[in-house]
Amino acid sequence: MTTLARIMQQLSETGSLPLYQQLQRALREAIDQHLFKADDALPAERQLAADLGVSRITVRKAIDGLVGEGLLVRRPGSGNFINTRIEKNFAKLTSFSEDMRARGRTPRSVWLKRAGGTVTPEEALRLTLSPGAPVYRFDRIRFADELPMCLEYATIEASCLPSLDAVGISMYEALEAAGKRPVRALQRLSALLLNAEQAKLLQTREGAAGLCVERLGFLRDGRAVEFCRSYFRGDMYDFVAELSVA
Repeated sequence: MTTLARIMQQLSETGSLPLYQQLQRALREAIDQHLFKADDALPAERQLAADLGVSRITVRKAIDGLVGEGLLVRRPGSGNFINTRIEKNFAKLTSFSEDMRARGRTPRSVWLKRAGGTVTPEEALRLTLSPGAPVYRFDRIRFADELPMCLEYATIEASCLPSLDAVGISMYEALEAAGKRPVRALQRLSALLLNAEQAKLLQTREGAAGLCVERLGFLRDGRAVEFCRSYFRGDMYDFVAELSVA
């Protein structure tokens, strides 16, 4: 059964919702189920209306709603495309896994390294630890569904986790289970060009635009427990923050 045929099955003139809302929901489900490929263009609005047997106004209102949700993006002169970019609220302290699940995506990781050790001079300075203090390091590629989104290199004070194996999909979930999840953080965002190794791991080209985010996470008592440096694909991520007058 084609994608459009599935969508047609969900539309009903006698449904409890207006027809444009039914179409918006059906298109949303098709996007969530990956029936449209990443960065695909939807059929033209005129074609959709003809194929589905609805008015262009119905199609336009449904698409307007999906653009507002961030699931579609309009490209003037080209059409309406599936939006593969992720918007990250830079002012909200959430984990990668939480961000992806909130957008209906499935997070997973490929481990590059998971090891114990002692602090480096930089880690000791950032985490305010004494030389020789034990830490855990978690290096991995973070995926949303099957798309590599970022490289994450995290250092955690060893006393904050019961073991290296405590971290599964989400490090913050493991820290929360141990009663050591950060409640605030300092983050620094900078632009860079991905080097050859980073580009290979993120399945993009060397020299592609990237974003580096450094995060220092603190417990409620002010103790620093997490130092993380992440490298994001610039073509996949947008960082946003809500600003207001103090």
